[in-house]
Amino acid sequence: MNITPDRTIGSIVAEDFRAASVFTRHGIDFCCKGGRTVEEVCRGKDLDAATLDREITEVLQHGKPTGDDPTTWTLTHLAEHIEQVHHGYVNDRTPVLLQYLAKLCKVHGAEHPELFDITREFEACAGAMAMHMKKEELLLFPFIKRMELAQREASPVPVPHFGTVENPVNMMKHEHEEEGERFQRIAALTNGYTPPSDGCNTYRAAIALLQEFEQDLHRHIHLENNILFPKAVELEQTLQHASA
Repeated sequence: MNITPDRTIGSIVAEDFRAASVFTRHGIDFCCKGGRTVEEVCRGKDLDAATLDREITEVLQHGKPTGDDPTTWTLTHLAEHIEQVHHGYVNDRTPVLLQYLAKLCKVHGAEHPELFDITREFEACAGAMAMHMKKEELLLFPFIKRMELAQREASPVPVPHFGTVENPVNMMKHEHEEEGERFQRIAALTNGYTPPSDGCNTYRAAIALLQEFEQDLHRHIHLENNILFPKAVELEQTLQHASA
């Protein structure tokens, strides 16, 4: 992998997701803020670029391949994968987590008042993600699929009511950043997803599930911000030039 100072960290993870573990270890956001260059993140973290390059190279040399490469998928396949896997995950886990947190506030809230803040944050996440995913499923993803169909069949380019695909893409990226920041607060409130010594099994399960939720969210946002969205914008531009 060629890691140059002007390369974005999102493009590095898009090429091989195993590199994400290195960025995570250094507290570098590769999904919501994947548009930053290697030089920018190293300067912000007081990190040597050569060290980062060496650590990523070691991970790629010794780690197991992650399997199928999403950068090779059609946009339709990628959008459907995001819906089925990541939207499905959010829909499945959200009610479980809400139930766990409500119980913990009732049973342990007196000893651990931070539970009320954690619950408020996750409740806000649940509402925001529900609306966010619907906008993708009903508006953005169908338009991306129609663009790909137009290219394949050499048919007229669809004209969306939102003007250009960049408008909903920018909105989705802004909402991604809000949720990324929300989970940074949740991580701080949970002491890095560490259950307290007096935490019951439900407490431990809830903390573990919150951490798992964040990890899935990072993968979810990465697939959109660093792969699906840039390719959708590029496809729209290609179609517009072809029809000009």
